Amino acid sequence: MSDLVGFLGLGVMGGPMALNLTRAGTPLVVWNRTAARTEPLRAAGARVAAEPEEVFRDARTVLLMPYDADVADAMLARGTEEFARRVDGRTIVHMGTAEPEWSRALEAEIRAAGGHYVEAPVSGSRVPAEQGQLVAMLAGEPEAVARVRPLLGPLCREAFACGPVPGALLMKLAVNVFLITTVTGLAESFHFAARHGLDPALLRDILDAGPMASAVSRLKAQKLTDGDFSVQAGILDVLKNNRLIVEAARAAGIASPLLDVCHALYAETAQLGCGAQDMVAVLRAVEARSDAG
Repeated sequence: MSDLVGFLGLGVMGGPMALNLTRAGTPLVVWNRTAARTEPLRAAGARVAAEPEEVFRDARTVLLMPYDADVADAMLARGTEEFARRVDGRTIVHMGTAEPEWSRALEAEIRAAGGHYVEAPVSGSRVPAEQGQLVAMLAGEPEAVARVRPLLGPLCREAFACGPVPGALLMKLAVNVFLITTVTGLAESFHFAARHGLDPALLRDILDAGPMASAVSRLKAQKLTDGDFSVQAGILDVLKNNRLIVEAARAAGIASPLLDVCHALYAETAQLGCGAQDMVAVLRAVEARSDAG
């Protein structure tokens, strides 16, 4: 069963990613902590494992899309005797976002246990994940990266090699600096317009026609125009990513003035009860600051 691929973690991003693999004909065995999220995969033809151990037993390449490093460690049974059995002779592909130094240490442990490790974080939210239009950043041993790259074809429109671990995760954090500050600025633009009585649809159209327009600005501007805070990239996920960037910046002695402000705003948004909403809900924190005078 060496052609069978494992996939663990079927959340907002992982679910559509695994579906795209299955629909492309990749033989898949999947597992998720919340069993109900495996049903669309079962219906699409994937095999659903009862436990993570079954995935590692039968698949030689295992993709992980966990919420954070702690969840990934649990999937791998890291810190137990089971860990070596799960990774020996296998290629572990970590596609989530986590601390770069955590990833560096994980690679060393996997290689020591006889396995291979590839970092493959992706840029994009739920809609690009559904469309197979993510952008992957890859890091690890060149041979392992070369083996994994074709597997990601149904998920990603492009994949970029970023050198050794943790180069891909550091690159993902750099990308997220631009993403987070851009969407936060967009939300503040809509707040400024609303408080001056301007038409949000007109602002959307002007931004869409201008030189700053992008796939992100178009998607998020439409959500702000409609007051649609349904999740694509959630506030708590963005807050986690923001924290990782700030921590990596501090560790390297790098200033992060814009991210420091964003970190505070997303934390305030979560405190307002909007943690499960899309990142454009950062608008609520900006509104609250205005209302507080």
